[in-house]
Amino acid sequence: MRIWVPGDSAARALGADEVAEAIAAEARARGIEAQIVRNGSRGMIWLEPMVEVEIDGVRCGYGPVVPADATAILSGEAACALGPVEALEWMRRQTRLTFARVGVIDPLSLAEYEAHGGLTGLRRALAMDGAAVIEEVSASGLRGRGGAGFPTGIKWKTVHDAPGAQKYIVCNADEGDSGTFADRMLMEGDPFSLIEGMAIAAHAVGASKGYVYLRSEYPDAIRVMARAVEIAREAGILGADALGPGRAFDIEIRKGAGAYVCGEETSLLNSLEGKRGIVRAKPPLPALEGFMGRPTIVNNVISLATVPVIMEKGAAHYAGFGLGRSKGTVTLQIAGNVKRGGLFETAFGMTLGEAVEDLGGGSATGRPVKAVQVGGPLGAYMPVSMFDTPLGYEEFDAAGGLIGHAGLVIFDETADMLGMARFAMEFCAIESCGKCTPCRIGAVRGVETIDRIREGDPTALPLLADLCETMKDGSLCALGGFTPFPVMSAVRHFPDEFATAKEAAE
Repeated sequence: MRIWVPGDSAARALGADEVAEAIAAEARARGIEAQIVRNGSRGMIWLEPMVEVEIDGVRCGYGPVVPADATAILSGEAACALGPVEALEWMRRQTRLTFARVGVIDPLSLAEYEAHGGLTGLRRALAMDGAAVIEEVSASGLRGRGGAGFPTGIKWKTVHDAPGAQKYIVCNADEGDSGTFADRMLMEGDPFSLIEGMAIAAHAVGASKGYVYLRSEYPDAIRVMARAVEIAREAGILGADALGPGRAFDIEIRKGAGAYVCGEETSLLNSLEGKRGIVRAKPPLPALEGFMGRPTIVNNVISLATVPVIMEKGAAHYAGFGLGRSKGTVTLQIAGNVKRGGLFETAFGMTLGEAVEDLGGGSATGRPVKAVQVGGPLGAYMPVSMFDTPLGYEEFDAAGGLIGHAGLVIFDETADMLGMARFAMEFCAIESCGKCTPCRIGAVRGVETIDRIREGDPTALPLLADLCETMKDGSLCALGGFTPFPVMSAVRHFPDEFATAKEAAE
């Protein structure tokens, strides 16, 4: 009997370890030979821990499970039975490309990875020259999934064309945005896809060394990735002849200390080099002078883990999904005050309202949804009146927002939007690296200005708008440059909450 109990951090936080122990103990007591696999999460966090049992070749789910359910699950009489997992609406409605194996396989079984299509993309890439691989990635329309949405192929071509005997692949796994967990889920549930993607990138641009920069708050992801790298080395996927005879490529896992600004690529590179994590001025671009001053690809986890899919199925297949210039799929992370939180991979184009009301089921409190912050703590607050906005890079930009890492944090009608705007400025003030004045000083002044608005100062609101314009235009990186998005979107969409005492009286 095969039984899957997620080893995903979210599932473990909800009691998956205790459930696995209870099932193992019950199986021993009944004399049942049970193989318990600690898989990744399927992404239905409201059902975690979700246990799967193979019945007549079909994986049937149970959830949320508590240790006391072990007896009923093994006897097939559990009240928490969900039926065949693949038939659940949450799973049926998805377009799972990047996350096709997450929750399905044993994350550290290379044999299972290959049986589900793994390494097919790498083998195809190695039969092509680097320029052809880059052309395939460019034709797919893949853009950076970490937030900026920059075309991946252009970045790779820049590194490919840059002179230099030593080049690097750096994976930005410093997932620090509020309401985001896709990177963590993928590394914990399908680590070899990231390794394969980095190996394809290395072949494409002629790199021999890669780094995964992982935040210390992700101990499970660090453990799984470190073991996956060891397994890949043992199998020859990494090492001296990984990309062909005499063509080395290896990966090292580096742990960051959790500074939000190190999610910005140049701060990350400084930290990776053992320096203080502060923003570098650009130019030069990291693609030309990155890690140790060498040409460097810096891509997000999801971006790199999607490359094997593109190489396996072809650029046209991937580009066939999406909306306009937003090609392929987006991994929505639905969180906050929501009934059904989790990860949902779908083609770009779904509206924000569908994601919140249809997939998420509305607020967990049952109160009307007031706003959704899309794209992390620097993302704009989108009111219900904008729920018809399609999830696409250009579409969100036109609406004054940004997709970012596709985290959706839901707020109900009780949310204090002036307080949320203040939090954005406070967050920026705390997390600023201090390199540039608009961010370092502007965020502190922003907190003070919002406090003046709350106290009824009629001159403070125009001052806040001017300050945000300065931060947007003058900051060196997105931390200071994007902080105005949540602040001014809150002002624009919820003006009554920013009315001064004098205006309110009038």
